[in-house]
Amino acid sequence: MPSRRFEQLDSARGLALLGILVMNIGGFGLPKSAYMNPAYLGMPSFSDGLVWSLLSTFVQGTFLAMFAMLFGAGLQLLSKRSAGWNTSRLFWLALLGFCHSVYLWDGDILLTYGLVGLGSMVIIRTTSTSRSLMRTGILLYIIGLAIMLWLGFQPGSGFSDDWTPSPNTLNYETTWKLDGGELAHAVRLEMTLMTQFSVIFQYGWELTGLMLIGAALLHNGWLLGNASLIDYRRQGWILFTLSLLIHIPAMLMQWWTKWDFIIAGYYLQVPKELAATLQGLAYLALWYGYGQSINMSKANAVLSRIGRMTLSNYLLQTLICTTLFYHYGWYRHFDRLELLAMVPVIWCVNILFSLLWLKYFKQGPIEWLWRRLTSLVAVE
Repeated sequence: MPSRRFEQLDSARGLALLGILVMNIGGFGLPKSAYMNPAYLGMPSFSDGLVWSLLSTFVQGTFLAMFAMLFGAGLQLLSKRSAGWNTSRLFWLALLGFCHSVYLWDGDILLTYGLVGLGSMVIIRTTSTSRSLMRTGILLYIIGLAIMLWLGFQPGSGFSDDWTPSPNTLNYETTWKLDGGELAHAVRLEMTLMTQFSVIFQYGWELTGLMLIGAALLHNGWLLGNASLIDYRRQGWILFTLSLLIHIPAMLMQWWTKWDFIIAGYYLQVPKELAATLQGLAYLALWYGYGQSINMSKANAVLSRIGRMTLSNYLLQTLICTTLFYHYGWYRHFDRLELLAMVPVIWCVNILFSLLWLKYFKQGPIEWLWRRLTSLVAVE
């Protein structure tokens, strides 16, 4: 396959990584409950509510969906290698994610991707057509949404301290995040185990579905740039419009219900998850439709370098943010708008790091280590 196609795939991965930080910055700088509920302390200020609404409509879940589909595309690319090599590769990713989650940040996705990726790889390796992959992916994704809806009807699901935390809960979260040490490790370990339970029970279905959809889009050439620019642009704007037709009413209903946990956190979250996936596909289509033009060649080249070092850059974002918010004590000192102002600065660090590192080396430092560890267990 021409290297141009892989550069486009890498640039899409780089775009998704930078987009994820737009939401993750709130996960570092604000309490856990603030990520999903802007009214976790009562009705927010106008500016804070407006910023959250815009992020909810155009960012939340979108870049994670993009990243999951691109991860699935990567699994499809590597499916021709031995099962042992792929198992080793995903095992080391999961182990790295576990350490990242327990010792650095509880918002880790690597452990989940490593574990879910193992199941997804089995399906990919045993499915011969893109159409079958797409059908299976959509089915599993719908099952995940259905389980989320079902959970909202279960007795005892009417209140969550993670949704509207008490002052004691917020103070405790502040204490273990800023003090660190064994207490923080113990809390993060418990949160990591609870996250994996939710993955097994509900989110894993969605994530597996997204990975298989991405694998199907790689298999049929869509993620390799095989469609025409006109087709990508048309598909992108149609999907984007459709996502807004779902996103905006759901977001307004969340405000109208005053952030009732069951309605806003379960019932309305289902259409928002669907809208985020459609929007992720829309952003991919628009990037493929416009990012391949001559005017975007420099941006494409920069993003492709970030994408080639996705793992290293993801961990670099964690190191920067945990240092600023937990070690320097910036946690809970900024509102959403002020946190967003920090994002371009961290992007610049990612860009400079990627450009300088790849000037002298072929792989990112963590990618190199990952490959070496993989080879220790299985022969390529």
